[in-house]
Amino acid sequence: MTGRTLLLSLPLLAGVAGCKSATPPRTVADAAGDAPSDGVYRPPAGQRADTLLGGGWRFLRADATGAETPAFDDTAAGWSAVTVPHTWNALDGQDGGANYYRGVGWYRRHLSAPVGASAGAADAGRRTFLQFDGANIVTDVYLNGTHVGQHRGGFAAFRYDVTALLANGDNLIAVKVDNRLANDVPPLSADFTFFGGLYRDVHVLTTDALHVDVEDFASPGIYLSSANVGDETGDITVRAGLKSAGRATASAEVALALVDARGVLAGRFTATIPLDADQLGAVTLSGPIPHPHRWDGRRDPYLYTAYLEVGHDGIVTDVVAQPFAFRTFAVDPASGFSLNGHPHDLHGVNRHQDRLNMGWAITDREHDQDMALIAEMGATAIRLAHYQHAQHFYDLCDQRGMVVWAEIPLVNNITATQAFTDNARQQLTELVRQNYNHPSIAFWSIGNEQRVDDAPTNALLTNLAALVASEDATRLSSYAHCCTSDTTGLPMHAQVAGYNEYFGWYTGNYSQFGAWADRVHAARPTTPIAVSEYGAGAALTQHADNPPIPVPASMNHPEEYQALLHEATWKQMAARPFLWGKFIWNMFDFAVDNRAEGDTIGRNDKGMVSYDRRTKKDAFFWYKANWSSEPFVYVTGRRFEPRTTATIDVKVYSNLDSITLTVNGAPLPAQTSIDHIFIFPGVALNAGANTVAAQASTGATTASDTVTWTRQ
Repeated sequence: MTGRTLLLSLPLLAGVAGCKSATPPRTVADAAGDAPSDGVYRPPAGQRADTLLGGGWRFLRADATGAETPAFDDTAAGWSAVTVPHTWNALDGQDGGANYYRGVGWYRRHLSAPVGASAGAADAGRRTFLQFDGANIVTDVYLNGTHVGQHRGGFAAFRYDVTALLANGDNLIAVKVDNRLANDVPPLSADFTFFGGLYRDVHVLTTDALHVDVEDFASPGIYLSSANVGDETGDITVRAGLKSAGRATASAEVALALVDARGVLAGRFTATIPLDADQLGAVTLSGPIPHPHRWDGRRDPYLYTAYLEVGHDGIVTDVVAQPFAFRTFAVDPASGFSLNGHPHDLHGVNRHQDRLNMGWAITDREHDQDMALIAEMGATAIRLAHYQHAQHFYDLCDQRGMVVWAEIPLVNNITATQAFTDNARQQLTELVRQNYNHPSIAFWSIGNEQRVDDAPTNALLTNLAALVASEDATRLSSYAHCCTSDTTGLPMHAQVAGYNEYFGWYTGNYSQFGAWADRVHAARPTTPIAVSEYGAGAALTQHADNPPIPVPASMNHPEEYQALLHEATWKQMAARPFLWGKFIWNMFDFAVDNRAEGDTIGRNDKGMVSYDRRTKKDAFFWYKANWSSEPFVYVTGRRFEPRTTATIDVKVYSNLDSITLTVNGAPLPAQTSIDHIFIFPGVALNAGANTVAAQASTGATTASDTVTWTRQ
């Protein structure tokens, strides 16, 4: 068995000083500065401020000599006013033709200093950082004409200390972003559009001289873990890096406050450590929490909040809050995934982050809508492919109880150079450290679908799997395999294996899925295996009564075929408990500018939901019938218009036991089903409009659905 508890251990930090509270937990009064009778923890006010830089940007979709300098004229022709998040490929990256702009874009914005809530305080050690949540692919940052730094990689956050470069009054931020191919930066290629730009938020972060380290790969700076989790007690540990800029602090005071979902203090642990000026110090705090409430997936996604308070001489200078949960999980090669000691079937979806006419430049509103649709379908797990996603979405996964497969953008091919290896390791380190405290994450994926099974690729995967073990030995490394041997070489490096298999679409017949899974399981009986991708395209305007199986590559993408493939594939997977995860490709249609298929060029249409999120395809409701307990009835084929035959078979999906159908007001005999599929054969249609209504009841709840078809 491959088993792991949620022990969120800290990557190695130089000079770690282990400190465990030698005194009993302090009272709420110690934590909040008063003595509230309700027991609610009220975090003290620190000196950290986080300011979003959303508006006020000037943008040019071209390179421009001297654009980093304050004297440069950004009112000239070609420059425009934009807000961040922003991408220059929102339209041309989705319209097909394989000709979207891949090149340089410049962003410029003025910033008044001092900035932050405590700006102007008489504290020479106060620090100011520029933070970028996501910029694709290579980003150079300038302040007042001076090069601050370059970040290579399109999906992780990065920060720069700009304190020494800030002038009182006006400052000029200039950012050069380049989304051309960089041979040392994965991904080199992939089946999705590489949207360029500052597509996530930009911040100014200010801290007191004494603060939690913010330069550890742009991580929160604190790493939380649990151990010995039982009904009576569970241990919590926090490890954190601390900095004191420009001054020595004889005794840095540190406190960990764990607060439950009601806001009540569950435990508090303290330490005092010496901290030299301009040096990175570290502290470890740990202790027991009575009667820990476990995070239990969608059944009970219970979250605590951990607050790390830092200060000196009784003054709190920094407070960092992070999600925390008690939970354990294991993966067994024979019986699959378990959570907190009980079976927990991982069935869900892959997700890309782009949106129609927005590309990757989306906001929390779009993330929230995506999560609501995934949850409605009944998923319990999400593979966040093929790169690091926005922090807000990981937060949503924590809150909604989704088990997450997180992944780096190592896709298709590698460059056999040390620079490429170094960058892949950088992106994996960023992924792990920036997301370490999210209890939803169970798997760190080291890559997807390498197409060449050669020595350099195998060496890189070995390297990355070892990096996962050293950064976080409490979660599991994973890899999504395709296109070479299933049982040798590439899929052998990670602790658990995922397979991208498209029987009935790119290869073979969908009836072959079960036999393939049995063969791989027999060949790798001690390795947990999952299906990390499977699916078929579905165009909303293309339909067929009896599509051939499999659909020829030259044929359109009838929505009905996608549903048939998913019906057959899910039944075969559900009968095999050794598949620890089953992830549909994909939850949403997404942009691939070089595709020309289905009914829309520039689109991969394998989604359960359309690119604009307005239309749930028939297959969405097939999975809702199998995965969700929300009573519903859904008549399939509603977009198959007009109808040209006098009779049709009406298919209904539902998670109820018996369905009644009426056609133009005339009832048909009720149908029952043991597999959520209800077929009403040979239903006669009149010329013109026909109203077909399905209804079912359970207790006091009635579910119904109505479709109108026109027969020509």
